[in-house]
Amino acid sequence: QVQLVESGGGSVQAGGSLRLSCAASGYIGTAACMAWFRQAPGKEREGVAVIDRDHKTNYADSVKGRFTISKDNAKNTLYLQMNSLKPEDTAMYYCARSGFSLYDTSYCRLSRGVFNYWGQGTQVTVSS
Repeated sequence: QVQLVESGGGSVQAGGSLRLSCAASGYIGTAACMAWFRQAPGKEREGVAVIDRDHKTNYADSVKGRFTISKDNAKNTLYLQMNSLKPEDTAMYYCARSGFSLYDTSYCRLSRGVFNYWGQGTQVTVSS
């Protein structure tokens, strides 16, 4: 059973930075896709950033140029560096991993259906 535990959330002022971490219980180097999603109150969960096995990345338009997704396979940890934060970035942030049966990284996209395993989330609050 895969466990994903997020950390690093908090409250910051607009323009500030945070670095989220997601510690996985197993080896993430073979995972086809890993990603960060977020969900604001009253809104659907949306994809923020995705990284594939080969470290290829893709971002939602709303965070391009401000957020950076990365992973350290040796530490089994996924990261999200968030700079120039805006109040509209306020949300619960979730880490996600694709299932073991998925090998083809061409399926890695910011769609909830790609991911089988989810963390419990870490709250990010940005004040103006």
